Amino acid sequence: MIITKRQPVSVGEMLVEEFLEPLNITQTQLAEAMGVSRRTANELCTNKRSITVDTALMLAKVFDNTADFWLNLQRRNDIWAAFHTPKRKARIERAKSIREATM
Repeated sequence: MIITKRQPVSVGEMLVEEFLEPLNITQTQLAEAMGVSRRTANELCTNKRSITVDTALMLAKVFDNTADFWLNLQRRNDIWAAFHTPKRKARIERAKSIREATM
């Protein structure tokens, strides 16, 4: 697994800069298209809410792409955050292979 120092593009950044702005869509219009509250759309756009499978499926339908596209964005950010948060990284590094743990 390759972990870079630079944080990957976030879901919110992708939504706003690559979809909403070029298509001249507001967060309210996004919320209506997704069938969610404006607050939910805003939280996605500002990275205060993570992408779930259901959300990824809705966004895929709205923007005619795939759920994997949205889930992969979220996954890359989640992995990056785990390795760039000292407490989380230390906890991860304490894990051993099953071979080491059973010797």
